[in-house]
Order: sequence, then structure tokens, then C-alpha cells
Amino acid sequence: MPDCKRVCVEQEDKRRGKKYLPRRLFGLVLNFIKTPRCLIYVSGALSMWGDRMWHFAISVFLIELCGNNLFFTAVVGLIVAGSVVLFGAIVGDWIDRNPRIKVAHGSLFIQNGSIILCSIILILVFSYKKWIEETWDGWLTVVCYMVVIGLADAANLASTALTIAIQRDWILVITGCNRSGLADVNAVMRRIDQVVNVLAAMTVGQIMSSASNVIGCVFILGWTLFSLLVEFICLSRVYRMVPALAFKTGIEQYEDHLNYFEKTRETTSTRDAQQQYPKHGCNSRSETSPNSTSDLYQNSRLPAQQNTLGVYTVLRWIQRMLYISKTGWNAYYQQSSFLAGMSLAFLYTTVLGFDCITTGYAYTQGISGSLLSLLMGISTMAGLMGTVLFTLLRKCYGLVSTGVISSCLHLGCLLLCVLSVFAPGSPFDLRNNPIYPHTNDSLTNQTASDTEMNQLHSYFPSTNMNQPLLSDRSSIHWTNNTLLYDSLPARNYPDSYVSISLLFSGVISARIGLWTFDLTVTQLLQENIPESQRGIVNGVQSSMNYLMDLLHFIMVMAAPNPQHFGLLVIISFTFIIAGHTVYFVYTKGTNSQVVLEQGREVKRTTNKMEKAEFLQISQDSYNTEAGLI
Repeated sequence: MPDCKRVCVEQEDKRRGKKYLPRRLFGLVLNFIKTPRCLIYVSGALSMWGDRMWHFAISVFLIELCGNNLFFTAVVGLIVAGSVVLFGAIVGDWIDRNPRIKVAHGSLFIQNGSIILCSIILILVFSYKKWIEETWDGWLTVVCYMVVIGLADAANLASTALTIAIQRDWILVITGCNRSGLADVNAVMRRIDQVVNVLAAMTVGQIMSSASNVIGCVFILGWTLFSLLVEFICLSRVYRMVPALAFKTGIEQYEDHLNYFEKTRETTSTRDAQQQYPKHGCNSRSETSPNSTSDLYQNSRLPAQQNTLGVYTVLRWIQRMLYISKTGWNAYYQQSSFLAGMSLAFLYTTVLGFDCITTGYAYTQGISGSLLSLLMGISTMAGLMGTVLFTLLRKCYGLVSTGVISSCLHLGCLLLCVLSVFAPGSPFDLRNNPIYPHTNDSLTNQTASDTEMNQLHSYFPSTNMNQPLLSDRSSIHWTNNTLLYDSLPARNYPDSYVSISLLFSGVISARIGLWTFDLTVTQLLQENIPESQRGIVNGVQSSMNYLMDLLHFIMVMAAPNPQHFGLLVIISFTFIIAGHTVYFVYTKGTNSQVVLEQGREVKRTTNKMEKAEFLQISQDSYNTEAGLI
């Protein structure tokens, strides 16, 4: 009977467990939603969605406004990249010198406020385009474009600051610098980035193509307001839930490090004031002769002196900015993870990704827009596999070894891209000068139809394909540049599809190793950069990434024809080899002591286990002999 009662009780417990299982799952989900990690994920997803959507839309808007002219779109790309190269260290310095909540809220409001103002201006421009073009002989249109470009640049700088603050600083504090927890958070953030990268551009593109540009601007405006409110609430709640975020070490030391500039400013200001107003100051009059000629002469010089003082102030400000930039680059160079960061930057100088150049080249080789969209979806899945592989390899082999394995995987997959240059169906031909193609005699005798055909073969994106030139720099390779096509048929069909198949097979498969390597270097930078220098060092890292990206666009401008795309592939592969070689040097040199210490620790652990096993065997033998006796 007791056994029967026990069985009945167990069955009743199982029924109750099944009954309350949904409630327990709901409670677990609700508890996770309230955690700082989940709030960071929500805030990051909204921020990434807004960035991708805006980067996609601004290029299309400018193309539409300029009458299918890519000039202002190219200007936006150049200014955005150049501003990060120039001001990355200054943005990072601002992050280091201010409290975390001030940096997060300031970056959030500047970023979203710039997008809101820009959306309002674009709505007005689209609504009153004809009147604006006739005002001031068309100069009002130029002013509007300049304001839009300036606001887009400010939004990108603020987005860079917010990314550095949250993904390079906050999550370290939230995870308590726990390496496993940090790796998990980095992987989840990258997965969110991969999915959002495709869906955001697809969503706004469908709205713009099915409705109108004004509706697209209104949608972006409404989404930005909603995102601003939710991100503000999430970040504020995280800041209150994690008390460690309120304490930031190194601010006082950093202020002391730059304090001599403030002393120099005060000394210079005092000296200038004494030279300009030696006795009575600027508003005092002479006690002995209030209406003297010298007083009138001195007062007549006040505007010029004030202008001179303003020039000195500007020059001192420029001097300070230059000093901050110099300090940032020196700090970046002195980091133990300097070579790892450099290896990541080298990977930006490449056309082997789903950017506007590679997809435009594929379009000239007979690949339709629908097939390109499918390939980009597969590429996203490969990127997600890379994030999963990163977590598995890091647990099994450690962080540094994960970088080595991912480097070999990345290079091995990209060999397919190099083989595609010489495979059947490749248009690779260097008989024409890639820099000055019109100097060849054969090209000077081309007919009008041949010239038109060459224009069709250019792999720069067609203006009616809704392909922005402004790339999203949140990751190494960007996938939101070519998502929408107006169902245009392919204009050229090669003799064989072997070359283009090898190219995209290599690009897609390489993303597994690429994202694994990206996450590896990201965590190496997070773990090795001191807290007081996280902002300025990561700001310089962003500058390096943008600088190498600019080199890749210059490289494309030098060889703009599909016949020279093979040369770009070879150059890109060379840069990637250089980047991974730098990482190999880093693992051999900078991290050798860490590897040796880990090896010694494993050896000590093994010796202890062997010793314990020997003692256990000896004890068992002794007991056996004692029993026999």
C-alpha cells in the first residue's frame, strides 16, 4: 500500500507540473525581460534597426531628389567616412571624460534628433520641390541638401558614440567582465545585427516602393520617435539596475592628463587680457583723463582686439582637438591588442562582400535581383552560423585559438573567390588599362553601340535599382545595400556561370569564419583595453575601419569596369591575408606569455590529477594486499 500511495503522489505531481508548466514558462520569460541583458538587447535592436533603415533610405532619397544623380549620395558617403576618420578619437575622448548615462542619453538624443530633423526637411523638400528649386535661383535646394548631409553626418557620429558606449563598455560592466557571459552577449548582439541588417532595409524599401517617398519619410520619423522613447527608458532602467555603471574609473586621471591645456588656456587668456587692457580693463576709464584721446583710441580698437581673442580661442580649440587625436592614436598603438585591432581593420579593404560593388558586378554577369536577395538571405544564415561557431570554439579552445581557426577558415573559403577570377565565364581582362581605360587605341575607335554596351557592363549600381552607396559600417561586410530591385532582367549572360558561382560560394561560406573572427577580435579588445581608455581607443579603431573602407572605394574608382573586377578580388584577398598575418603575429608575440601561463596551469592540473590517481592506485593495492594477508 505505501508503494501505491507513493506512485499516486508522483502521478499527481506530474499532472500538476504539466498544468502549471505554461505559467512557469511565462514567469521565466517575464523575469528575463526584466533583466539588464534583455533591456540591452531591446535597446540595441531598436538602435540597429533605425541605423540600417536610415542608411538605406538616405541614399535613395538623395538619388530621387537629384534626378538619378549619384553625386550627393557619394558626397554623403565620403563625408560620413571622413568625419569618423578625423573625429573618431575626439568622440572616444568625450565618452571617456563623461559619466556613462550622460554619454548614452546625449548620443541617443543627437542621433535620433538629427534623423527627425532630416526627415522633416526631406518631407518639405519632396512636398514643395518645384517651389524650392525656383527660390534663390536654385540655391535653396543646395542649402537643403547641405543641411541634410550635415544632419546625416551628425547622426552617424552619434551612432558611433552610442555603439562604443554600449557595446564596448556597458556590456562589460553588466556581465561583470565574465568572459563566458561577455561572449554570449556579443554573439547575441551580432545575431540581432545580422537579422536586422536585412529586415530593416527590406521594410523601408517596400514602403517607399509601394507608397511614396513622403510616406517613407513619415514612417522613418514615426519610428525614430518611438525608438527614442523606448531606448531612453531601457537605458535608464539598466543604469538604475546596475549600480556599477554609476562608477567610472580613470575620469579624474584623464582630466589631470589633459589639465595642462586648461592651465595653458587660462595663462594665455590672462596674458592677452593684460596686453590688451593693461590698467583698467576693457570697460574702465582713466581716472585722471576720462575723455582723453588715448581712451578713445583704445575703445576704437576693442572690436579688433575681441576678434583677435576669438581667433586665439579657435586656434586653442583646434590645438586641443589635435592633441586629443594624437593622444588617442598613441594610446591605440600602445595597447597590447593593437595588432588584433589592426588585423580587423585590414578586412575592411575588400570587395568580397555583399556591398553595392559586388552585387552590381553580379548583376552585370546575369544574376537577377531576386536571386541576389536569396543569396543575401543565405549569407545572413552563414553569418548566424559564425556566431554559434564562435561560442563553441571559444569554450573548447580559448579565445586566441578561436581567432586562429576562424582565420584559416576565412582564408580557405576565400580561395574560391580567387579561383573564380580564372574560371570559365570570368570577364577578367587586363589588356586595357584599368586606371585610364580610354587610352587604349581599340577603345578610341569604339562605336556608339559599343560605348553604350560598356556602360551597361559597369558594376556600379544602376540608379533605378534603389541601391544606396552609403554603407552601414556596423560590421565588416554590409548586406543592406542591395535589397530592392524593380524586377529588372539581367542585361548580359556570360558563356558560363562557373566563375560567378565560385565567387558567391566563397563570399557566402567565408562569412562563417569572418564573423567568428570579428567576434574574437571584438572580445580581445574588450578584455584588454583599460576602462579609462575604452572610448578613445575604440574611437580610433572605428577611424581605422573607416580609413581602410575608404581605401577599398578608392581602389574601385581606379578600376571601375567588370573586366578589372578580378584584379580587385586579388587585391582584396591580399589585404585579407595581410590582416590575418598580423593576427598570427599578435598570437605569437603579444599573447605568448598568456599561452605559456595557460599551458603551465594545464600542466600543473594534469600533474595533480596524475599524482592523485597514483595515490589512489597505491591505496587500492595496499588494501588488496592487506585483505589477502
